[in-house]
Amino acid sequence: ISLQRLMQPEARTNRTAVTEFILLGLVETENLQPMVFVLFLLAYMVTVGGNLSILAAILVEPKLHTPMYFFLGNLSVLDIGCITVTVPAMLSRPLSYKRTVPYAACLSQLFFFHLLAGMDCFLLTAMAYDRFLAICQPLTYSTRMSQTVQRILVVVSWACAITNSLIHTIALTTLNFCGPNEVNHFYCDLPQLFQLSCSSTQLNELLLFGVGFIMAGTPVVLIIISYIHVAAAVLQIRSAEGRKKAFSTCGSHLTVVCLFYGTGMFNYMRLGSEEASDKDKGVGVFNTIINPMLNPLIYSLRNPDVQGALRRVLVGRRSLT
Repeated sequence: ISLQRLMQPEARTNRTAVTEFILLGLVETENLQPMVFVLFLLAYMVTVGGNLSILAAILVEPKLHTPMYFFLGNLSVLDIGCITVTVPAMLSRPLSYKRTVPYAACLSQLFFFHLLAGMDCFLLTAMAYDRFLAICQPLTYSTRMSQTVQRILVVVSWACAITNSLIHTIALTTLNFCGPNEVNHFYCDLPQLFQLSCSSTQLNELLLFGVGFIMAGTPVVLIIISYIHVAAAVLQIRSAEGRKKAFSTCGSHLTVVCLFYGTGMFNYMRLGSEEASDKDKGVGVFNTIINPMLNPLIYSLRNPDVQGALRRVLVGRRSLT
């Protein structure tokens, strides 16, 4: 019996005492919550509608059956997934008057969010590689970016993203949460959960930096190298119209890259700052809502092919070419 009593406290310390987390949400003032609910609901509908429209345009328009739009279609699916992982759950809490999230549900949300964000990293890199081949090596473009190559790039991207997400999720399960259990955010994410752990998060933070450097740093370097070659090739084009067309397709992609990596690096590259939680909410809004909502607009705003396809989707007519 005495041996059992001696072992009990040790067993408790190895167990996660917290079985659920309380998400404080975007705003704590009750008067502002209805307005936030309406804004987020509208943002969700616009994001899903915009990305579904891009997908429909790509599917029905023969002109858009190219590698660039194949990757753009995948990006639209990711944008819908990214906002669906976080926003519907957040919108359901005020309706049910329940702000608690079970431990397992929190881990699931974190896993899928990092899965989709990791996939975004690699997909944006594949899109930069596609632009590099199209502009710098047009004669071999069709063979180097065949359907088989496109599918391999997407499958490899999913494999790397799943590995990244599993690493962080499994590493998080090794931490003990003894209380408090209030997460100052509107969804479960690593920096906020690290602050609540009653065991050392040093290894987890090193893991986040190390894997993050591979997941984000390597794609950024590859994207920069691709666009250095693209810029050099575009500047050699004698036609002003040709240069404008090349820069417009690359400009859309670069805008999305800057928004995605800018907000992501701000969120994860400054761990240990407990006072930054309110700022994290703003960055979280960009990561999960603003970026997915802007992507369809960015890619269609200066692209006459996408604009034409969207008009045909809306009026229900298909291109004859």
